[in-house]
Amino acid sequence: MFSNLNEKKLLTLRRNDSNNPLASYSKHVFELDGYEWPSVEHYYQAMKFGDPKYVEKIRQAANPDEAAKLGKSRWHKKRKDWDKVKVTFMTRGTYIKCRTYPEIAEMLMNTGDLHITEVSQYDYFWGCGRDTRGTNAFGTMLMDIRNKLREELELGS
Repeated sequence: MFSNLNEKKLLTLRRNDSNNPLASYSKHVFELDGYEWPSVEHYYQAMKFGDPKYVEKIRQAANPDEAAKLGKSRWHKKRKDWDKVKVTFMTRGTYIKCRTYPEIAEMLMNTGDLHITEVSQYDYFWGCGRDTRGTNAFGTMLMDIRNKLREELELGS
């Protein structure tokens, strides 16, 4: 099923693995935009909407699965520019999580030059998809954050 993945030196992960600190579902609280977010997934899903009450409902969701479910609501209007800005919000949340938890930043930097792939049979945007031809935006985002953290370390930030 994932034969192309075996040809590269890579790290595979799943965004919804709450036990993996690099996943958006990991329960690592961080502060961003004046609010405390239980996970990156909570932040990401909430940023889809302009209704402050609904954003707060997502932020208060009991777990990342519930936040994701609320984020898929067809009854609440998503921001019109969502497709253009969704990677930015996922990146912001993940980067701030790494800056909040140095051990997570270190874990990410310790992946060296491994290609990071979000393994998902059904998600062709964030993941690699069933045939590994997906965009792998989540893996690419993690590698970009890894590079930024390395640059900051070299500059002494």
